[in-house]
Amino acid sequence: MAIETPQRPPAGLSLDDVFVVDADVHAHEVPQELAPFTDPPWRQAVENAARIPRRYLDVPTYVGGGSSPLPGAALPSLRGAREEIVWTSEQMRRELDAFSIDAAVIFPDFFLKIASASNPDYAAALARAYHRWIAEKWLSEDNGLYGVIVAIHQDPQEAVREIERWAGHPRFACVFLPTCQVYPLWGHRRYYPILEAAQEAGLAVALHSVSGSSVGFPFNVEQFTTAPTAHTASHVFAMMSNLMSFLENGIPARFPRLKFLFTEAGLTWVPFLRLRLDKEFIEQRRVWPFYDDLPSKLIDKMYFATQPIEEPQQRQDLVDLIRIYNGEDTTVFASDWPHHDFDHPRVAFELPISDLAKRKIMGLNALKVFPKIKVPEKYQGGAGDPPTPRQSSVR
Repeated sequence: MAIETPQRPPAGLSLDDVFVVDADVHAHEVPQELAPFTDPPWRQAVENAARIPRRYLDVPTYVGGGSSPLPGAALPSLRGAREEIVWTSEQMRRELDAFSIDAAVIFPDFFLKIASASNPDYAAALARAYHRWIAEKWLSEDNGLYGVIVAIHQDPQEAVREIERWAGHPRFACVFLPTCQVYPLWGHRRYYPILEAAQEAGLAVALHSVSGSSVGFPFNVEQFTTAPTAHTASHVFAMMSNLMSFLENGIPARFPRLKFLFTEAGLTWVPFLRLRLDKEFIEQRRVWPFYDDLPSKLIDKMYFATQPIEEPQQRQDLVDLIRIYNGEDTTVFASDWPHHDFDHPRVAFELPISDLAKRKIMGLNALKVFPKIKVPEKYQGGAGDPPTPRQSSVR
């Protein structure tokens, strides 16, 4: 009788085995870079901004005017701290490789606050210049990097023209809706043409938050004096308020093929809002006659990025909250590289979930939001075949 040799148990899934898509990284669009891509007469304004000494994410007269300083901005810099800036596509690719990130969607740095630009023509000129710059400098190679089309709320028709101009580009992955100081909120009827253009182009809309305050919601953020409170409130409130604006204006019913992604607010606000809105809808459903189902069912079809991911002492607590909003199929990984609150992919990858759930959250769900993202051949094996592990550097 033959004696079978004991088989070693299979090694656990590693980050190198998984296709990783980062739904939120940042390029640094300083005015010096954008000036050559800016139409006259606004080029002179951008060139003037380039002469002002650079401060991190704050160049007076460029964008960001009218926003309150971020609490804590006056704190002294840490000696030896890394520069939270990526200057080139080559640098971005090199640094993402160190974290086993295969593909990434690039958001701007300064233009996270483009909604604060009071002149619609200037905002439009900046958005046009940004698209030309990112296309030429960052997206011209097959490097796993993808861009966003910046939709300016100041001029919806101009935003539509830019969506139509760039939607056919193979490396513009979605339409970016800035939330910092946007007024009115993105569910307002004046933005229907933007949402229609995104839907017709097959592009998701991605809302991205950043700290800032204005007369609009959330009205009391300027009263906070430290970063933990201001950062928590401004980011989470921006996502909740715009999601509720979408719902109360019937956006999911008006644009049934449009996908929504909410980035840079973490995840734990989602189950709260889902449960609370169901409660309110049951009691007052007549005010939302365009829905036949609970708000939670609509939220279950939206997508949410992990960053800044909550890290409870018991990681199962976060998994339980993800389960509440059926997030295994709608949560996407995001790192926010290279900003101060960057999340290493292993923080999401090491959650106590199944291997299939890990693959979904780290990359497969993102393919549903960003269908233009190309999957490398090493991940295109037969059904059930493990991908070929690759060699990577830093973990």
